[in-house]
Amino acid sequence: MEGPRKSGRGSNSAQLRRYNERIVLQILRRAGEASKAELSRAVQLTNAAIGAIIQNLIEEGLIVEAGKRHDGGRGQPATMLRLASGGAYSFGVRLDRTNMETVLMDFSGRLVARRLHDLILPAPERALEILTEDLAILRGHLSQEQQTRITGIGLAQPFNLGAWLHELGLPAAHFREWDDYDLAEALQGATGLPVFSENDGTAAAVAEHFYGLGRQNDDFLYIFLGPAIGGGLIVKGDVLRGVTGNAGDVAMIPVPPSRLPTAPKARHSWDLLITRASLVALARNLAPEDFGELQRTDLQQAVDDDALPYREWMEDCAEALALALRSAYALLDMPLVIVDSDLGGTFPDTFKSLLKQAVEHAAPEQRQSPEIAFGSFGQDAGAIGAASLPQFFNFSPRAAILTGGRDSGPAGAGGSEDRASFPARAARLGTHLAKPDRST
Repeated sequence: MEGPRKSGRGSNSAQLRRYNERIVLQILRRAGEASKAELSRAVQLTNAAIGAIIQNLIEEGLIVEAGKRHDGGRGQPATMLRLASGGAYSFGVRLDRTNMETVLMDFSGRLVARRLHDLILPAPERALEILTEDLAILRGHLSQEQQTRITGIGLAQPFNLGAWLHELGLPAAHFREWDDYDLAEALQGATGLPVFSENDGTAAAVAEHFYGLGRQNDDFLYIFLGPAIGGGLIVKGDVLRGVTGNAGDVAMIPVPPSRLPTAPKARHSWDLLITRASLVALARNLAPEDFGELQRTDLQQAVDDDALPYREWMEDCAEALALALRSAYALLDMPLVIVDSDLGGTFPDTFKSLLKQAVEHAAPEQRQSPEIAFGSFGQDAGAIGAASLPQFFNFSPRAAILTGGRDSGPAGAGGSEDRASFPARAARLGTHLAKPDRST
């Protein structure tokens, strides 16, 4: 009887230590740097306990000393600590209907290198060849020692690539071939690295939470306006996935049909938000006959020129999105909505102003409106989101660590965990990938 009780205590102790280590990493990620005393107060541990955690993280190469800070008082100046940018690396693969992007990111959230292809999504086998080659090229940017610190590959893609082609005005091409193709499994087999797969909206929300405005906000709805529109939910500092992994999928919210003459004819008396709020809708309004030929640079040029078709689309998009946000706010009561987009220049400020006005105009009596902010990463959001997934599930302080159970994320390994090498630890997490339901 004595043996099992000791084992249980050891397991609980290991889980608690691992959770506290991740709390320390999160504090440093949010604050930039902090002293031992500040970390001790924040985590509510003794100096001895926090000292052991700090020493362990330094030995693992995850944090480093960042010099001394003089507070003007008596005693020795405090040693400051910060994340080690080379403490971990991850790959991110962003797959969309009209482009593929692969990036390499360090532990601080900095993109080290990237590969981008603007093209209608090819057949799965060809896409795998391109991505495998890109990953090999990106790996070459790291030394042999740095390569041992790769935590895995994050994959961000819409779960239903073969769906909504009518609403997006895209050709059939090879999209249907993706319905039964598991790219995460194929990438893991081709590279030997664990793959952490999420829909693109959820992945971008993780990036915003881990490295953007979410460092100071633990509850928000995230929306990304790209070729299509996607979203994700962060609740109490963790990602909310839902049963099928599609929580926050605002694209499917019903809205009135567009009044733009270039919009495809609605199949019902209502339409889907994706039809009106997407960059494909902008491209269609710019060049109705050959909008499939337009690239991201063409759309940005329309923004920079303040072209009339761009302004028409922006007003239509803001009106539709405002109605969708009113629905989301009624259900979620979230304090903050973060919107980001592939478009830069004057678009973020102009669209934010339009959207705030439209949301407030549509507010029912005695109902407030959520705060609306623009995101941190623009066209890099999807790629940073993908690359954030391995680091999020390896280093974020989620409650499941304490219970030893599965959480809502794809890497919910849970249980006690020894200090194995980076690839081994990540591989154990990646083995427990939650397979999303792709039937919806």
